Amino acid sequence: MATQESARTMANAIRALSMDAVEKADSGHPGMPLGMADVATALFRDHLVFDPSDPNWADRDRFILSAGHGSMLLYSLLHLTGYDVSLDDLRGFRSLGSKTAGHPEYGHCPGVETTTGPLGQGLANAVGMALGERLASARHGDDLVDHYTYVIAGDGCLMEGISQEAIDLAGHLRLAKLVVLFDDNGISIDGSTSLSTSIDQRKRFEASGWNTASVDGHDQEAVSAAIAAAKTGDRPTLICCRTTIGFGAPTKAGTSGVHGSPLGAEELAGTRLALGWTYGPFEIPEDVRTEWAATSQRGRAAHDAWTQRAAGMAAQFAAPDTSAALAAIDALIGEWQVDGPKLATRQSSQAVLERVVPVAPALIGGSADLSGSNGTKVAAHRSVTSTDFSGDYINYGIREHAMGAVMNGLALHGGVIPYGGTFLVFADYCRPSIRLSALMGLRVVYVMTHDSIGLGEDGPTHQPVEHLASLRAMPNLNVIRPADAVEAAQAWREALTSTTTPTVLVLSRQGLAPLPRTDAATGVAQGGYVVVEPAGGRDVTLLSTGSEVSTALKAAESLTAAGIAAAVVSLPCFELFDVQDEAYRVSVLGGAPRVAVEAAVRQGWDAYLQQGDEFIGMTSFGASGPADDLYRHFGITADAVASAATRVVAARSSRTGGDN
Repeated sequence: MATQESARTMANAIRALSMDAVEKADSGHPGMPLGMADVATALFRDHLVFDPSDPNWADRDRFILSAGHGSMLLYSLLHLTGYDVSLDDLRGFRSLGSKTAGHPEYGHCPGVETTTGPLGQGLANAVGMALGERLASARHGDDLVDHYTYVIAGDGCLMEGISQEAIDLAGHLRLAKLVVLFDDNGISIDGSTSLSTSIDQRKRFEASGWNTASVDGHDQEAVSAAIAAAKTGDRPTLICCRTTIGFGAPTKAGTSGVHGSPLGAEELAGTRLALGWTYGPFEIPEDVRTEWAATSQRGRAAHDAWTQRAAGMAAQFAAPDTSAALAAIDALIGEWQVDGPKLATRQSSQAVLERVVPVAPALIGGSADLSGSNGTKVAAHRSVTSTDFSGDYINYGIREHAMGAVMNGLALHGGVIPYGGTFLVFADYCRPSIRLSALMGLRVVYVMTHDSIGLGEDGPTHQPVEHLASLRAMPNLNVIRPADAVEAAQAWREALTSTTTPTVLVLSRQGLAPLPRTDAATGVAQGGYVVVEPAGGRDVTLLSTGSEVSTALKAAESLTAAGIAAAVVSLPCFELFDVQDEAYRVSVLGGAPRVAVEAAVRQGWDAYLQQGDEFIGMTSFGASGPADDLYRHFGITADAVASAATRVVAARSSRTGGDN
């Protein structure tokens, strides 16, 4: 263990780099790095097992900076310990294209385990990582999987509601290899935390099943001893580290003024003087660099030994094998193309999982207390418990927000493909986690059922009308609303093969008849396709998704009887359709007038509608009543679609003199 003097000098190197980078950028948050440098030094120096030469080594300890605004703490640590983060990267803090973004970004900077910034998300991701460690250990043994997950969290992380969902689940599952280091500085942006909270965090965590401790966060020996004790516990541990925000700053330390603004030249000079740091900006003496470099030796040795024991393990973590699952889905699609069942797509999804789960050990399911309604649990599943992590189904409880963040943590940990279910309307509860799934490019599957007013009697509080549009607006997210059993199976195939894009499966409560198709139909993989093509050419094209494809088919029948040739197009996934080549998209959409129908708001559909085309859907919230009554009440019927089609055909004919 380093001497007290050298340990403080190591911490001061973090402080110096952090305040220099914030000052140069003229932007950032110096207070937390100044305050938590001693805690971070104790962790990295005495406990953390890591190898900068292989940042993604599967059995490394995970370190998550949940308080992502203090990103320079992490970047300084990465630089000092030998990751590919240079002094120039630190000088480029918060500049366009730099590795050192304003908040840590996964995949953008080596050593960053997850994208943090939205407070509480990193803490909840860490619960997923700690759970991932236990799941992997149960499958492969402690000899191959035996690591800890450490988190630095601040008052803001613990104020956010997601934190309670996450710590409750972690305590319930007794994730003993999870250690949270709480930056207990009593300051938020508005001032003292006493302005807005009186909670006793230790009692809160204890009530959630955690071990807790309190230490002076500037006493590295005390911090290290508390971490050592936490590693012997049988529960997750919260260590409250009492710190001074902006430690060393002569006039701003202990105030909100040091939270989110550069120190300024005078305060910066005073801080250097108070810390006894006599070096210039971004200057680190060689003896301090040597001490920091030594912190990685423990991890390098452990990594070398692990490599000898774990041939092939890294590949399993990087790319879970889905070949058997895809083969099972393809076989089921073949059966359903011949004899498709009339099922709600939530039931079709469950039937897919009945085939897939027994042959896909990497697939980890779950639901936010709606397993039966979502169809996410199948006969082969076994629940994960605090005494048995060999199962493959997680009972998330009524915690949609944490479920999404925990699934992100599981995906980031590696080795598994997580999916979890709730009602589509409750996508609002987990939207921040979905957004981070998309931002990080994670293979996470959200099973969202009860997708429209078709859920019926539960009424407008449970009937999603704007949710499809809002989810489709999110970059790098595949939103798939299948129209029958075959499309549901194809949707699962896309979800499992979309390795850098999360998927939302939008599934119906009501039964949907099989669509007319041939064995050659590719459906979901292309995002949209022609279900019915009139032999003599089109007068109108009916576009739809999900349960409304059946409505469009009925409208097409009545139009044909009236002498209007109607094509029917299913567009289960806008995102997949939009990346097809132009020739294919033109062949599907055609040049005839169009009518779109979906039991949701119009937003997003105008990308596929031309001037004079019409949309049949929702312009208000729903209502309570049987599904069929609601569709008639809101005018989403085959007759309404046929009438709209007749109007757009007549309007086009009048504009072109009868030439379509």
